[in-house]
Amino acid sequence: WLSAKVLRFSGSYLASARLPRVLQPTLNRLAALTADSFSAVVLDGDEVVIVARSGPSRVTAFGVHLGARLPAHATSTGRVLLAAKKKAEFNAWLRGRELPRLTMHTTVEHKAFRALIDQVRAQDFCVANEEHELGVFALAVPLRDLQGRTVAAINVVAGAHRADKMALQREMLGVLADAARELRPLL
Repeated sequence: WLSAKVLRFSGSYLASARLPRVLQPTLNRLAALTADSFSAVVLDGDEVVIVARSGPSRVTAFGVHLGARLPAHATSTGRVLLAAKKKAEFNAWLRGRELPRLTMHTTVEHKAFRALIDQVRAQDFCVANEEHELGVFALAVPLRDLQGRTVAAINVVAGAHRADKMALQREMLGVLADAARELRPLL
């Protein structure tokens, strides 16, 4: 088993990394305004890593905390970050990769997943309904720097009170898009 000493590494990262410090005030403001949970993630291989988060724990997926690693294929943020890859780069990422089924709603077939990523790429956001965990609904947008490179993604995680995909999109897409525009000069 790992001891608590391993936390020195994550503590050092969070204390020194610029990205979490830049994102945290915005996530705090969004959570205070909406009473929902917000996260910011980066892609690391086949997982996303939460680098900042804010909001009530009652609407957060189980085990989601700073530093948590979640499967990119089953999360709204992961799909946004995968959609930011060039098509050839995404195809190389997907080639030979098994997409584990986490719930009965998880997209695991490569053809369907490619189509889903193409849709995310076209609309520039992603809604994931109970694909990572039952009862968890999320909407994500990319965070781009001034050169247009996607450096992270932010999402809102909602519980059953926002189970309607269109309602979540209608109520929160503008909030996330505004936050992404606000953050762009800081990235």
